[in-house]
Amino acid sequence: MLEQIPSIDVEVNEDYRRQVLEDYKTCVVSREASYLARKEVLTGKAKFGILGDGKEVPQVAFSRYFKKGDHRSGYYRDQTIMFALGISTIEQFFAQIYADPIHDTFSGGRQMNSHFATKYIDENGQWTDHTDIYNMSSDISPTAGQMARAVGLALASKKYREIKELSTLTNFSKNGNEVCFCTIGDASTSEGVFWESVNAAGVMQIPLAISVWDDGYGISVPTEMQTTKGSISEVLAGFQAEEGTNGIDIYTAYAWDYPSLCEMYEKGIEKIRRTHRPALFHIKEVTQPQGHSTSGSHERYKSAERLRWEEENDCIRVMRHWMIENEIATEEELSTIEKEAKKYVSECKKQAWKAFNAPIREDIKEVKNILEDLVQHSEHSAAVTELWRTFKQEINPTRRDVVVFAKRILRILKAENTPPQLQLEMWLQAQYKKADEFFHNGLYSSSPKAAINIPAVPATYSPNSPTLNGYQILNRFFDTKFNEIPELLAFGEDVGQIGGVNQGFSGLQRKYGVERIFDTGIREWTIIGQGLGMAMRGLRPIAEIQYLDYLIYGLTPMSDDLATLRYRSLNQQQAPLIIRTRGHRLEGIWHTGSPLGMILNSIRGIYVAVPRNMTQAAGIYNTLLKSDDPGLVIEVLNGYRLKEKLPDNLSEFTVPLGVPEILKEGNDVTLVTYGACVRVAQQAAQELEGEGISVELIDVQTLLPFDRHHIIAESLAKTNRLVIVDEDVPGGASAYILHEILEKQKGYFSLDAEPKTITAYAHRPPYGSDGDYFSKPNTDDIFETIYSLMYEANPSKFKKMYFLK
Repeated sequence: MLEQIPSIDVEVNEDYRRQVLEDYKTCVVSREASYLARKEVLTGKAKFGILGDGKEVPQVAFSRYFKKGDHRSGYYRDQTIMFALGISTIEQFFAQIYADPIHDTFSGGRQMNSHFATKYIDENGQWTDHTDIYNMSSDISPTAGQMARAVGLALASKKYREIKELSTLTNFSKNGNEVCFCTIGDASTSEGVFWESVNAAGVMQIPLAISVWDDGYGISVPTEMQTTKGSISEVLAGFQAEEGTNGIDIYTAYAWDYPSLCEMYEKGIEKIRRTHRPALFHIKEVTQPQGHSTSGSHERYKSAERLRWEEENDCIRVMRHWMIENEIATEEELSTIEKEAKKYVSECKKQAWKAFNAPIREDIKEVKNILEDLVQHSEHSAAVTELWRTFKQEINPTRRDVVVFAKRILRILKAENTPPQLQLEMWLQAQYKKADEFFHNGLYSSSPKAAINIPAVPATYSPNSPTLNGYQILNRFFDTKFNEIPELLAFGEDVGQIGGVNQGFSGLQRKYGVERIFDTGIREWTIIGQGLGMAMRGLRPIAEIQYLDYLIYGLTPMSDDLATLRYRSLNQQQAPLIIRTRGHRLEGIWHTGSPLGMILNSIRGIYVAVPRNMTQAAGIYNTLLKSDDPGLVIEVLNGYRLKEKLPDNLSEFTVPLGVPEILKEGNDVTLVTYGACVRVAQQAAQELEGEGISVELIDVQTLLPFDRHHIIAESLAKTNRLVIVDEDVPGGASAYILHEILEKQKGYFSLDAEPKTITAYAHRPPYGSDGDYFSKPNTDDIFETIYSLMYEANPSKFKKMYFLK
C-alpha cells in the first residue's frame, strides 16, 4: 500500500491532462535511460555512471518554470531536466555514457555522463543570443562546485537590471528577468561553498533558485550525520527573509507530489523573477532506485525496511497512482506509455552504440587491410598473425585498443622497412592527430580575440609625462577603463568604499556607482564564482582577491571550474574573468606567499601574469580586457608607492602575453626572474657589473603563457649560463621555468655550467627583516650564485671570495 498521496486537488482539463501525460512520459523515458545506462556500465561498454533515477517527477515540475533566457548551474543527476527541455536526446545521453568524442555534443567525451552544456558562444567565438535559449552552464563533478558559479550567473541578472548602460546588451538579458536555477544533492549542502553561496545570495538579493534533491543519504552516510537537525530547510530557517530584512525564501515539497511541486515552483520562481529574492526549494523524500552510482550497491547500507519504503514511494509510481485516481489517465494509457518508452530508449541506445563504434570499426578494417598486405612481405608473419588472432577476441575494442595493437605490430617489425609497415606507421600518426582534435584543444581561446593574438602596443612617453606612485598609475588606468567599458565591473574585499587596500580604485565608486565597483564579504570562493558567472554572461568583471595568500581559498573554483570551462564545454562556453591580486616581498608568514608552483600546476586554462610594476600591470590589463581569455594578475605588494612614469597612451598600450622583456643585455649569464624579484635582480646585476660580470637580465612578465618566442633560449645560446630567481619554495615555479627553458626550448644544449635556481626556503618567511633576509632570495644570494659560476669558469680572473669553497 502506498504511504504517500499527492496533497493538492487539481482541476483536470484537456490542456492540463496533456501536460501531465507529457511529463509522465518524460519521467518514464528518463527512468528507462537510467536502467539501461547502468547495464551498459555493468557489461563493460561504459566506464562509470551517475544517474538521475528517483528525481524525475520533481525535475519535470522544475522544467515547467525554466524559461528561455534562464541559466542553470547544476549537478550530475539532472538528466530529466535535459530531456524535458529538449536539451539532450536519449542518443546524446548514451553518447556521453560511451565517452563518444564525436557524438557527445556537450563535452566531446571529455566529461562523464550527465554533464551538460549549451552554446554560450558560436564556432567563431562570438556570443550567442542567451535570451533565446535554455542556458546550461557546463557542469562539473566536484560536489557543490556549481554553487559559486550560480551566484555569478544570478548576480549578472541583477546587474543587467540595475545598470542602465547595459540595456544595449540585449542578447544577454531582458531587464534582468532571468533566474539562475541551481541544483544540488542534499549531502553536498555540507560543503562550505554551499553556505558561503547561500549567505552571499541572501546578502546581495539575487535571482537564484536552489533546488536541493534530498534522498536521505550521501552515498552511505545518512542525512542525520550530515546536516544539523537532519533537514537543510530547517537549519536554514535563520536565513528566511522577513519584513524589512534581506535573506532567502524557503519552500518544501515531496518528490512524489507532482501537483504540489508544480504549485511550489510556479509560485516561487515567479517571485524570484519579480523581486530578485533568492529561494531554496527543499525536495524531500527523493529515492534512489539504483543506489548512488554504478560502482556500488545501496543494499549494503540501507535496511530492508528503507528499501521497501523507497520502492513503495518511488516518485513515478506515486505519480502514476495519482493520475489514475484523478482520472487523468487510465491504466491502459499509462501501460502503453511505459511500453513505448522501453522500446524507444532501447532503440536510441542501440543507435548511440552503433554511432560510437562505426569509426572504430573503420579503423579496425583499415588496419586489417594493412596487415593482410603486411603478412605477405614480413619475415614475422606468424607473430603478426597470432597478434591479430588475439586482438579479434577483444569484446567491444576501443580506439585505444586498436592503437595499442598497431604499436605492438610495429615493435615486432622494427628491423623491417616494408611499404605496409610504413603505411601502418602513417595510420598511427593519423590516430594521434585525431586524438589532438578530440582531446587536446580548447584549453585557451583560439579566436581572433585570444589573449595571445592581441598585438603589442608599446607605452609612449613625452617630456611632460608625470611621475606618480604606482597605485596612482593604476587608479588613473582603471578610471579610463570604467569610462570606456560600461560592462566593466570590479568587486572584492574593501574594493568599493575605500577603493582597495592599496588605493587602486580610490574614488572610483563615487564616480561610477556602487553597482559597478562594490565591496564583498570575506568569501574568496564566491568572489571567484560571481566573477565567473558574470563573465559567462557578457560582463567584464575584475574579481579582486586581497592578497595572494588568500587566493588559496579561491583556488578550487579557479582550478575546477574557470580553468576547465572552455575545454570541458568543447569550446562552447567562455568566461573572460580577470582576477586581480597582489603578493611577494612583504614580511611574515601570511602576507608574503608566492605559491606560484601550486598555482601554475592547478589552473592551466587561465593565463598568469606577474608584472614587475604597476605600469606593466596596466598594459597586461589592457591586453586581457581586449581578449576572451581569463587571466590572473599578481601585482607587486610593496610596489604601490614606488615612482613610475605615466604613459601618455595609458588606455591603449598593451603588454603581450608570453613575451619576456630583456631589461639589461649581457654576455656572461642569463638571469631570469619575474615580479618583485626583478628589482632585487637589477641591483645584483649592477653590483656584478662592477666585478666585470655581464648579466643579461630577463623579466618573463607572464608565466602562463611562457616565452612563446623562445627569447630566453636565444639569450642562453649567447651566455651559456642560466640562473633563475623565484620567491616560491624550492622546486616550485623555478622547476616549471627550468622545464620550459631546458626541455621545451632545448636550452640544455647551450649550457656550459649547471643551471642554478635561487628560491625561498621550504618554509614560509618569518616575520621581521632578519627572517626575511635569511629566508627569501636577496641581492647577496644572486651576486654570490652568479659570481660562483664565473669563478668556476675562470678562477684566475675572478678572485676567491668568502662564499667560495
